[in-house]
Amino acid sequence: MIKTITFNDLRKIKDSLPSGSSQRIADELGISVETVRNYFGGYNYRDGKSVGVHIEPGPDGGLVMLDDTVILDMAMEILEDKKA
Repeated sequence: MIKTITFNDLRKIKDSLPSGSSQRIADELGISVETVRNYFGGYNYRDGKSVGVHIEPGPDGGLVMLDDTVILDMAMEILEDKKA
């Protein structure tokens, strides 16, 4: 199932994560940290991979269609743990 979110909202989630969260997600999924950063709007495709993120220009930084929400789901879990 594809999830749609604004680019600005995706960046807010990334910016709210505690330090080291991108590396934690990468380690748990067995992917590079650059791939996690690319998911949140980075563009280092030499060291990381694209992970089913499609960006359409528009208001609020445009719309981002996510083919796979596993990284987003993990980020949201980290933010929930941070609140507790």
